[in-house]
Amino acid sequence: MDIRQLQYLAALAREKHFTRAAAACNVTQPTLSGRIRQLELELEVPIVERGQRYRGLTPEGERVLKWAHVILKNWQSMQEELGHLKDHDSGLSGRLVLGGIPSALPMIPLLTKKIRVIHPGIDFTVLSQSSEEILRALADFSIDVGITYLDNEPIDGLLATPLYVERYCLFVPETHPLANRASVTWQEAADEPLCLLTPNMQNRRIIDRAFETAKCHPSPRLETNSVINLCSNVRLMGLASIMPQYISDVLGSMSGVKAIPLDAPTVEHSVGLVVAARDPLSPLIEALRETAALLTPVTFDERVDA
Repeated sequence: MDIRQLQYLAALAREKHFTRAAAACNVTQPTLSGRIRQLELELEVPIVERGQRYRGLTPEGERVLKWAHVILKNWQSMQEELGHLKDHDSGLSGRLVLGGIPSALPMIPLLTKKIRVIHPGIDFTVLSQSSEEILRALADFSIDVGITYLDNEPIDGLLATPLYVERYCLFVPETHPLANRASVTWQEAADEPLCLLTPNMQNRRIIDRAFETAKCHPSPRLETNSVINLCSNVRLMGLASIMPQYISDVLGSMSGVKAIPLDAPTVEHSVGLVVAARDPLSPLIEALRETAALLTPVTFDERVDA
């Protein structure tokens, strides 16, 4: 058994297609199939369901895949650490894959900008994911780090570092009758034509619970998994939306849109960085956690002022 066999297996499980997996690994399809077959013979278990097309992994194959992810991640971490030892003066280098809940995506550059000052050789892939997708992706090694809520739904088995406190505003066109109010209630917001994130997003579940507390149950006119799409629907379609307070600050002034703080009830939730509790942690992940700790515990407004 060698690293390449495990890489081919991980690629096949990800792509769910032999030809696409081979292309992703820069080998021919017969080479990829042959190496996985060799892995089956060495381990003496069937890994792939046999058929004309890829039909999935066997139960034994699923267990092998879990171990393959662990081994591949440790292999990557070892290479990162050895590379740092070879050239410690230039800082860490490599790529981190971050999964962030949609409402947190505008905030992630605050973190990535900070760590690149210390380690300019670190690059990033940032994905928009629901909180549930983040937990699954951390477990199967498809992301390195998650940015999600820390105090609303369980994050058992993860190492957490708070980043900021999320508070909520009603976003409306600047010509709206509520636009000049100092605050609005959730009950008042429920009467507006709303566009909200989709129900699979934890942000939406938080909003729904706030409406329940206010004893109202609005039916949104539009649902999306994109915060940018929410912003554009407020600005161009005249809808109202409920988003984190910092959205307009991070994205810049949104012409024609006003953000009004929500109260009755006051809703706040902690958002932070989460990683799988593995020992040892990758040097890149450890560096990101250390950088995140430098930014806490502050609200967005306090951090911008700093």
